Amino acid sequence: MPDVRFLNTILLGGSPADKLEAAQAAGFDSVELWRQDVDAFDAGDASTAFDDKAAGLADKLRALELGLVDYQVLLDFDGAPAEQQAAKRAEAVTMMDAAVKLGADTLLVPASTAADCDPDRVVDDLRWLADEAASRQLRIAYEAMAWSTFHAEVRSAWAVVRELKRPNVGLVIDAFHLFSIGGTVADLAGIPADRILLVQLSDLAQDLSGTTRQALIDIARHQRLLPGEGDFPLTSLREWARAIGYRGPVGLEVFNDRWKSRPPQDAAIAAMQALRAAWPD
Repeated sequence: MPDVRFLNTILLGGSPADKLEAAQAAGFDSVELWRQDVDAFDAGDASTAFDDKAAGLADKLRALELGLVDYQVLLDFDGAPAEQQAAKRAEAVTMMDAAVKLGADTLLVPASTAADCDPDRVVDDLRWLADEAASRQLRIAYEAMAWSTFHAEVRSAWAVVRELKRPNVGLVIDAFHLFSIGGTVADLAGIPADRILLVQLSDLAQDLSGTTRQALIDIARHQRLLPGEGDFPLTSLREWARAIGYRGPVGLEVFNDRWKSRPPQDAAIAAMQALRAAWPD
């Protein structure tokens, strides 16, 4: 049994408050929040500043006794060209400060997908980020995405994390990004349980061989399925996690237009049923 079962709010329609209430009512322990959730939070005044919205959303989480697995997402940070570095670091500081305001202890950072990503700058950028995060008691959850420019595979992202030598940086294991590009749990060999910060589940029922990068992105952002609705080898992922003693957060990150159009309560209940079936106690 995972210590925390979470739901990424991207599955649900409705307001941020609607999403949190639906997740809590369905039995989730925690959620993953996006900057868009903060932007859309109704603090009672349309002119409310972002920091005040974050504080209001944190209050809502506490009132519902919901945890916050992570705040996301800092995109295309690592390996940014020199002329973009100052702006990207300023963006990172803003994201980290918002995470603290929300009560998060983890910021999710995917490996850069930018065409002009400089691989020689990746480690230095992430070291800077890790040190800035540590000064705020934050962790960095680094994620290999299927269309990341240089670190699309988990084992490649793991090599970066090892090179960093920063204890507050770990990995996201995302079923979509692992299995959609033909990966298997064999690609996770050698990653210790304490360096995995969270596991995100989803499913898919289509063959992606020969899929273009843009088509893959579109599928990822609109057509992921709940566990059990497709044919990803999720059982193998669960068995691998149990074999290495992983008991950290496990949840759903499912971008799906059909579910997002449904009442959030219905979607959250279906999500919890799917998660319990895929990752039972």
